[in-house]
Amino acid sequence: MRKMQLALLALGAIVLAGSVTVTPAAAHDYPWCAQGGEYDYPGECAYSTYEQCQASVSGRLLFCGPNPLVAYGQVQQPQPHPRRKIRHSVPY
Repeated sequence: MRKMQLALLALGAIVLAGSVTVTPAAAHDYPWCAQGGEYDYPGECAYSTYEQCQASVSGRLLFCGPNPLVAYGQVQQPQPHPRRKIRHSVPY
């Protein structure tokens, strides 16, 4: 019984450690996008250099184009959270 509890505790610790280290994918705005084919506009914008993009699209019937968010300075700013309305109780 004691071994089972230790095994479950160890398993729980491993799962917790794994979930803590997992972070969501960061949204980077790289300057080059693979465009065409299966990608909607602006495409797969995951390339820091034109050469990286060219190597990725080679043989895939895609082409490289500039990321419009980077090229035209339209990187989205984080939206502020709306303020919560606080209700004050009014004594009668």
